[in-house]
Amino acid sequence: MAELKITLKRSIIGRPQNQRDTAKALGLNKINATVVKPANEAIKGMVNTISHLVEVEEV
Repeated sequence: MAELKITLKRSIIGRPQNQRDTAKALGLNKINATVVKPANEAIKGMVNTISHLVEVEEV
């Protein structure tokens, strides 16, 4: 199964609460923080919610 490497590139300061919660749920707390998650539908939906804040690579 493929995995996604997700990196927070923009700050979550001043963003709506749902976007902040999504970033925290993915484990992204600081700019340039990177996590590797499985590429399932739930994770893809979360990434889609904050797609303007993150950079995603398929591993």
